[in-house]
Amino acid sequence: MFEKNSDVCTEVSKANTAIIYPGYDHKPGSLKARLCTQASRDYERLCGDLGVRFKRPGSLMTASGPRGERVLEEKYGQGIINGVENIRILGPAEILRLEPHINPTVTRALYAEATATVNPWELGIAAYENAASNGVSFYFESPVTGIRPCDHGYRLTAGGRGCFARAVINCAGLYGAEVSGLINAPKFRLDLSVADYLLLDERCGGHVKHIIMHEPEEKRYGATIVPTVDGNLLLGPSKIKTDDKTSFATTRKGCEAVADASKAVFPDLPVDSVIRSFATIRPTISMLDSGGGDTGEPVHDLLIYETENPGFINLAGIRTPGLTCCEEIGRHVSELLLERLGNPGQNPAFCGTRAAPKRFAGLRFEEQAALSEAEPDYAKIICRCRKITEGEIRSAIRKTPGEVTLDGIKRRAGASMGRCQGGFCTQRMLELIAEETGRRVSEIRKNERGSALLTG
Repeated sequence: MFEKNSDVCTEVSKANTAIIYPGYDHKPGSLKARLCTQASRDYERLCGDLGVRFKRPGSLMTASGPRGERVLEEKYGQGIINGVENIRILGPAEILRLEPHINPTVTRALYAEATATVNPWELGIAAYENAASNGVSFYFESPVTGIRPCDHGYRLTAGGRGCFARAVINCAGLYGAEVSGLINAPKFRLDLSVADYLLLDERCGGHVKHIIMHEPEEKRYGATIVPTVDGNLLLGPSKIKTDDKTSFATTRKGCEAVADASKAVFPDLPVDSVIRSFATIRPTISMLDSGGGDTGEPVHDLLIYETENPGFINLAGIRTPGLTCCEEIGRHVSELLLERLGNPGQNPAFCGTRAAPKRFAGLRFEEQAALSEAEPDYAKIICRCRKITEGEIRSAIRKTPGEVTLDGIKRRAGASMGRCQGGFCTQRMLELIAEETGRRVSEIRKNERGSALLTG
């Protein structure tokens, strides 16, 4: 696997709404509907296999007027056709019983028991570690700059090195059209928008009990509120058009829109308890004609296809519900490639599981005491907000591919994600990275090249 950045999950995979959707949102008969519905049923097993935290609070898609109620009825009908289980339309009394703090102007809600949430990069990092343990070679800071067909496959140039491949899967995210364009004229282009999110302090976690998706009467993005696996509330997203796929900067306009939309559904929501804001880039797909012109035809389904070059598969604009469908997309692409690769048999050495990392804060007191006795580094709290230990941070450092960065350790261990956002633990994390890697503290980056933390 060639990756242009220095680690996995550093762009759109790290930042999204973190929802595992049940499958009622998508047109019956579409690839999205089929993969999403199946993936939702199987997601808890996937997270168990990979040692990833999983939370299924269920969801309420809410409405406060006739337009929103029509949307809910349409989604309910789609869900029944798609085979989504345990969904129903609720009236005001039942909504208030489930969510006491909700705005009483909410008139209807579509309840879906199966809706769940995970930590997006926790899942991605777990998948990376499982793939590496099964023999996948990863090359970081290796953008693909050349692809040409040859006998029985392709010659690639990536990160200055050459490689032969019998088949190529292009899952380059925001850069999918550019990678596809290295070998043939792309059939699609991506239109981009910035999505802003707000993360509330853990003390606000009990204010909202279910995943909330509000359908407003005006045609705009409504509120989405997610009780996360860490106990926070995640609010968002906004939608602001952009042409810059390199900037993940938040916007004041977007953050204010997220706060206002959330307060409209939960008037007493403590949005002044924001501990972090962040943004991601969301793509939508438009098809191109043979001359490269926009056909004006938007794509609402997953765009996964084998190009005119046999064995070259494009995964384009994999947005919502991409996180939900990730394993099912993998199966689907594998099926597309099996015949091209001569129908190889199953790998008897393949192991689809990965042990969960030790999480000190989630253990019972007796277990914490026993772990501290056996491994003293787990007795030393580094991140006070999340009770992340030195043992967890050292373990994360040792598992990080390539150059260890502060953000890479933050995503793996969870340190500096609490209320103080690293105000207390950053210095000690830097010292531990330097100690484990033999580098000077001044050489350690926050994330990609050019993100030095210390100068002078």
